[in-house]
This record gives sequence, C-alpha cells and structure tokens, in this order.
Amino acid sequence: MTHEILTAESLKAFPLPLPHEGSKDERGSALVLGGSRSVPGAALLAGTAALRAGAGKLKIATVDSAASSMGLAVPEAMVIGLPETPEGGVDGARASECLLKMTKGCDALLVGPGLVEDEPTTKLALDLLEALPDASFILDAAAVCGLGAYAEAVRRHEGRVVITPHAGEMAQLLGRGREEVEADPLDAALKAADLLGAVVVMKGAKTWIVDPQGARWLYEGGGVGLATSGSGDALAGIVVGMLARGLEPLAAALWGVFLHGEAGRRLAASVGPVGFLARELPGEVPHLLRETAA
Repeated sequence: MTHEILTAESLKAFPLPLPHEGSKDERGSALVLGGSRSVPGAALLAGTAALRAGAGKLKIATVDSAASSMGLAVPEAMVIGLPETPEGGVDGARASECLLKMTKGCDALLVGPGLVEDEPTTKLALDLLEALPDASFILDAAAVCGLGAYAEAVRRHEGRVVITPHAGEMAQLLGRGREEVEADPLDAALKAADLLGAVVVMKGAKTWIVDPQGARWLYEGGGVGLATSGSGDALAGIVVGMLARGLEPLAAALWGVFLHGEAGRRLAASVGPVGFLARELPGEVPHLLRETAA
C-alpha cells in the first residue's frame, strides 16, 4: 500500500470544526494528566499547547507538590493536585477516585507527559479508558511502554485512542530492540496500530502516522531543532486539543503532527535551526491554524 505525504494541501481533506456561537464549551474540554516532582513542566507544555490548538477548556491533573505552581503558570486551567509516591510520581492507586471525578465532562484526555513510572501509569490509563468509554484519548511517554500486555483493553475503546511513541517507547511496547524499530519505523507503527486498534504517531526525524485500517501518512520533518526536551509534550498537547475540538483520532493526529512540525520550521527560520525551546512551539500554532485552515 502506498502512503500519503502530509502537507497543508492534504489536510484540506480533514477540515477543522469551527466555532459558531463563541462558547468555550463548543470547542471542547481537554484534560492533561502528567508531571512529577522531577519533571513538573511536561504537563505545563502539553496544557498550553492544547489551548493554543483551540481547546475551549483545560484541566491539568498533576502531583500535589507541583499543583499550586502549575495553577499560577497556567491560570487558564483548572488544576488539581494528586497524591504522589515517595519518589515524586502520581500514586495511581490513591489518585483514581479523584481523577474520575475530575474527568467528568472531558471530551479528550492526554495521559503520560512527565509521568515517571511506566507500569503504574499504564494501569492508570487503562482505568480511565474503561471509565470513560465515550472520550477520546492520547497516550504518550510512560503510558505507552506497557500497553502491549493490555492490547485488548485498548482495542475495546474502539479506535478512539492515539499513541505517540518515540523509538524507545515503541520498542518496549512491541518487545523489540530499539535498533529494529529505528531500522523500519513504518513496520513498527503498523504492528502497533494493528495490535491496539489505535492511531499511531511514530515520532522521528520523519514521522509516520498510521491507523488501524492501514492508512499511512508521512510527515517529512520539521527540522532537527524539534529534537529537544519537551518537544513531544507540545506535540501531544496539540493533538489532545484537536481531539477536544471534535476531530476524529486520525485527523487530530495529522493536524497535530503538521502543526508541531511547521512550528519547528518557523522557529528554525526566526531563531535558528537549533536552540529554540519547546515552550516556544505552541505560540506558533494559532498563526499556522489561521493560514492552514483558511
């Protein structure tokens, strides 16, 4: 099967839902579950990106030690502090009940940025998938690594899941070596999409986007500057913002990858090919949306 090249022109096949009444509810509610004592900023990057992508409302759930500062850093968000482990991660066993109350009314959830414990994070994601059968999900970072053992639970969510692994996370998901994934990232993405029944964004210098039906898209890259700390958190945030706005998972993934990559291109031109920061990526998104969705 041939693949499509992801461009601004090809995105016209996936038009964005545009607000008509000016209500923030019309653009959907996104929740970001992420951050830890050692990586508190990941949830901030993702949450800001979700708002820049046009989500109407944002909730951030993070470790209690980071919640107050998060609320000040992102005053647009409702922020809740979750019980944490002695190591500074989210204590999934104690956080589940609180999270289930907070997720009421959320259209799209992002689980993973800055969460530091793979297995507990995966189980927390699975609990949320089961409890919220009508919501869309993006699973990133620690939430991805252990999914291979719980494939059927992900498949039960009927295609409303996007995963965004890099090569190392994909290797853990499939039980392969990282070198094998890097040698054939498309094959890895296709295997993961078939296993999980999910849309897969296989991150790399060039990014593959595939869905469970076998559609394959290639984004040829936004430049080496995107290989920087926090860049993946910004990408995940853009995707969850698109999901909150009502896009189907494949469309949300395509828009997210394109906007993230083109933001990198713009910053490479204005700042330099390397050295721009992940926190600068979301600010480019509204301009790109105006131009691309016109």
